[in-house]
Parts: sequence; structure tokens; C-alpha cells
Amino acid sequence: MEKVNPWTINDQHQVYENPWIRVTEFDVLNPAGGKGIYGKVHFKHIAIGILPLDEDYNTYLVGQYRFTLDQYSWEIPEGGGALGVPPLDSAKRELKEETGLEAAYWENILTMHLSNSCSDEISEIFLARHLSQGASMPEETEQLTVKKLSFEEAYQMVIKKEITDAISVAAILQVKLMMLDGRIS
Repeated sequence: MEKVNPWTINDQHQVYENPWIRVTEFDVLNPAGGKGIYGKVHFKHIAIGILPLDEDYNTYLVGQYRFTLDQYSWEIPEGGGALGVPPLDSAKRELKEETGLEAAYWENILTMHLSNSCSDEISEIFLARHLSQGASMPEETEQLTVKKLSFEEAYQMVIKKEITDAISVAAILQVKLMMLDGRIS
């Protein structure tokens, strides 16, 4: 059932923009009719995540220092995909750049809105199988550590809250469910 938008936009203006995001502030009437403001962060790229899984059920995590969090983070390979580029093409590029891996089999396993209370950012998450190793090509802003580990170890890192990145948590939990119900063998 289609729902009607209960918000009324009276005015809007751009607050900030850079090559990756645009921030807009809206003067609104909320669903109850009260005046207010609402901020929206528009992302100019699609967030791409890849969970590589080899024939022995090992996966690969990427470690890096995250500026916004001011801490080190373990994650699945991930990055941005241009809006005009098919997400699968972006996923193949990101996996190669960050890990040197290429995959013969790809499956889109999740589509997510990452923070829909303040952002329109969308993420496409892929499972990559039948892996072959090549050379990585990280971007100049990335100082990455790549770690090969069993999928079960990565799953336990989520359970122990050692992996907190939303895309990584969702991907690992989705693949675990796919294993449990027999979609991955």
C-alpha cells in the first residue's frame, strides 16, 4: 500500500557541498502540522560492500583507520560506486583495489539504506566466490591491512562487537543466514 508523504516542505536551501555529499536544510511542517527543520545528507555515490568467500570458507577483511570515528576499523572490502555505473562493476573494482582479489561468481545479497533518518545513502552488498589472487591497488587515501580468516572468525568478530561497520555486520549476518538455510554450500 502506497503511503502519502505527511511532511510539507515550505523552503529548502543547500548548506554544504563537496565531491561526495550535499547537505540540504528544509523548512517543514511536520506530520502533526508543527513548524520545524529537517536536514538531509545526499550521497553522490552508492556505498558498495563485498564479502569474498573462498572454497574453504575463508573471507577477507580490510583494516583501516577511519577518520570520522577516530579509530581503527575491520570491515569487508567496501567503497563508493558512481551513480551512473552498475553497482556490480563498482564492486569488482573495489574488491580488486583493496584486496587484489577477482571473483568468477557474484551475487547481490543485500540492498540497504544506511541511515535513513538523515541521509539518502544506499548500499549494495555482494557475495564474491571463486576467487583468484592478484595485486591490490589501494587509493592514495587508504592505508589498508588485508586479513584472510575463516568466515566463522569474521562472524565471531561481529558477535563480539569487534566489527561495527554497518555494511560489514549486515553482510556477514546475511551470509551466515544463507549458510544456515543451505543457499551457500
